[in-house]
This record gives sequence, C-alpha cells and structure tokens, in this order.
Amino acid sequence: MLIVQKYGGTSVANIERIKAVAERVVKTVREGNQVVVVVSAMAGETDKLIELAHQVSPSPGEREMDLLLSSGERITCALTAMAIQAQGEKAVALTGRQVGIITDKVHTKAKIEKVSADRAKKALEEGFVVVVAGFQGITEDTEEVTTLGRGGSDLTAVAIASALGADLCEIYTDVEGVFTTDPNIVPEARKLDKISYEEMLELASSGAKVLQTRSVEFAMKYNVPLVVRSSFNDKPGTFVIKEDKDMENVLVSGVAYDKNQVKITILAVPDRPGIAALLFKSIADANIVVDMIVQNVSSDGKATDISFTVPRTDYQKAVKITEDIARELGARGVTVDENIAKVSIVGVGMKTHSGVAAKMFETLAREGINIMMISTSEIKVSCVVDVKYTELAVRVLHDAFELDK
Repeated sequence: MLIVQKYGGTSVANIERIKAVAERVVKTVREGNQVVVVVSAMAGETDKLIELAHQVSPSPGEREMDLLLSSGERITCALTAMAIQAQGEKAVALTGRQVGIITDKVHTKAKIEKVSADRAKKALEEGFVVVVAGFQGITEDTEEVTTLGRGGSDLTAVAIASALGADLCEIYTDVEGVFTTDPNIVPEARKLDKISYEEMLELASSGAKVLQTRSVEFAMKYNVPLVVRSSFNDKPGTFVIKEDKDMENVLVSGVAYDKNQVKITILAVPDRPGIAALLFKSIADANIVVDMIVQNVSSDGKATDISFTVPRTDYQKAVKITEDIARELGARGVTVDENIAKVSIVGVGMKTHSGVAAKMFETLAREGINIMMISTSEIKVSCVVDVKYTELAVRVLHDAFELDK
C-alpha cells in the first residue's frame, strides 16, 4: 500500500515526539508499505515566528510572512527525515517547492492549483520514505513561496495523496478521531467510527478543529480515503468516507462551535438593488470569507440593516472596507460585535427528517439563549449566540439529540 501520513504540531512538538513519529513511520514501512510523511511545524513554532515578525513591524508584508512562516515546517521536515534515517530506513526531506506544490498568488492563504509530485514518485520507487514540509507551496511563474493558511498541512497531505493515487491518507493529531462534539466541553462525547465527507466538511467549517475545511473539500472532490487518528496511541480512529445507508439513519452526527467569528452590521443602508453586491464584492476582493448574512428591511421599506460574520483574523480589514462603503452610500454607520459564537448541528439524516431546526431552537430557548442569526444547509443548522452561552449551548444540544448514546 501507498500511505500518506500527516503529523500535526503536537505530534512533532519536541525531539522525543519526532523520534516517536519516526518509529511509527518505520513500523509502517517494515509492514511492506510505501510511505510519504507530511509534517507541521513543532507546536507553538508558527506563533513564535508571527510574534517575531510583529516585534520587527506592526504590519509585516504578506510575502515576507510566507517566507518566514514556511521555515517552521522545513525544520520539522529535516529533523523527521534524520530521525527515520537514524532508525535504519532511507528518507529524503522535501520542501513544498521540491515536491511540486503549485499555488495561486494569494499570500498567507494560497490555494493549491496542481501537484506534480514527480520527485516524490521517483524517491518512493528508489525505496525512500519521502518527508514533506506541509503548509507551503510556490507560485508557478515567479516561484514565490506561499503558505496555505492555518491547518494547511492537512491540505498538503490530501493533495499529495491525490496526486500519488495513495491508498490511504492518515491524519495524525492529538485526538483519537472525530467526536460528536468537543470532549473538553462534553465529557460524554463519543468518538465516531466513520463520518461522511459532507458531514466532516460542515463540522470543519463550523469550527471543529480536527481537519482543515479545504483539506476535506479536496478529499471529497478527489475521493481520497481519509482517517483521523491519534499519534499518541494505536486506536483505529475515524474514517472519513462517502455517505452510506447507515449514516442516513442518524439524525445529527455532531455539534460544533466557533468562537473565531465577529459580527459586522452596516446600519440603515438605502434599500435598492446592487447594494449587497457592492459590499460583498469589495470584501471578497480582499480575500475575506463571509460566513453568515442577515438582511432586515426597515418598516418604511426605504432602508435596510445588513449583518454578516467574518473570521476574527480578518475583521479589522472587513470593518474598514464596510465603513468606506457606508460613507459612500450615506448609511447611518457600522457596528461590530466581537462577543459572538456560532453553534452548529450537523447530520446527513436531516435530509430525510423534519423538525430538526425547530428542536434546536426550542432547546436553546429553554435555556434562555437568544439567537442572533441563523443559517441552514441541507445537512446543517447554525445559530449565532452570545459567546458566554457557547459551552451551555453545546452541552444542551448534545443532550437533546442524544449524541452520547
């Protein structure tokens, strides 16, 4: 079998952990498999580099930030290859550039356009373990170093698994798999044996930190078999696969929450066609992802309030754009609410069962939790609530949908 194994920051947090990862890799090789290893930076390393950059400049350039941040993964990559060599196996360390990961030109959150992986194929044929620095690539024409955003090593692993036609992509982390919710909030949370790509995508985009959203999208698009496992034990983990019949019988698979959201409201905008298009195009042009949107028309029908949520990391940029547009349109102003959280329930069973959203709203209402915004998809319902109610909302929803059973 050809297996791609990805190890996150906690799995390679220090030399002792890197040696443990090397042992696991060597064991997999000696069981008769070809192995590609993708590694993140050592835990805390990326944050240290960001801090150094901000000590030098209050607003460091994104191009230079990418060059700086990509070094964290390169260090782990080289050390992991050395550790595998020390245990008697051939290993070669490759950067994102060397493994052929080509991205677009958006610094700090680039998208992968293609992966050649020719050098990795050749090394595997020659009996090497290929160790790849995650989270990074290069632009095709100018060969600028780019990074893939938080959790980008997951995306590196899935993209390489797809390019090589791997039999399995194992994502090793500090948890044993995908749980019905965060076990730190609900100790009774259960580990799922399997979950559909669609459910995992909705959970990831709703704040579950097990897998990066874009890595799940990529795996679903190219049908890459994924398993999420702990690097601290040998338990089987959670398989992320195509939806099957059993999954449809389960109403709700999980509850997720996201405190990394900020709500921005533009007040009393003239109610005429094209206003929302102007606002959200400007925000999209700045590469800011808008999550939820609510529009309320005033009683006289002449003005409207538009509220939307953006990631906390982008909100200052989004606020400036919104304020500029508010001035241009003669709106009353812009308000910002940082004390919000998004709580979501996810399950493919929602496609064939009614009353799920109503049950969610009733459960939150019973606890006196006010809902500020709602968004739904075929298999997800999300509510924005006051951040102080996050844990309570997660617990009561987990209980209401009997996810501990």
